[in-house]
Amino acid sequence: MEIHEAAEMYLETILVLKNRLGLVKSVDIAREMDYSKPTISIAMKKFKENGYITIDGEGFITMTEKGREIAERIYERHQVLSHLLEEMGVSEKNAVADACKMEHDLSEETFDCLKKQYMKLKKKK
Repeated sequence: MEIHEAAEMYLETILVLKNRLGLVKSVDIAREMDYSKPTISIAMKKFKENGYITIDGEGFITMTEKGREIAERIYERHQVLSHLLEEMGVSEKNAVADACKMEHDLSEETFDCLKKQYMKLKKKK
């Protein structure tokens, strides 16, 4: 399964929910993403088949190491980009929305350079 933007968003959402709630079920993902339960069920089945998550007998979702690596990479990009945009004067609302769009398409080289700039700004504070 090649990971595309939509798959990255699902995995990032699972990570965010896990951090917020502790335990995550498909219904939590559906609520968070404002998708239907059947849509989420289909996606989770594919993620399970491809080794990105496991689902226990009670329906709780856990990311595998493979899934967690992708989610953490995307979440880091989101955090750095949104904070960097805010530092540049972009409103929080727009910074978060724009970071969400940018996080999936930037090359590693560009992100690494942006992250270095962000770290320099953080040190100055």
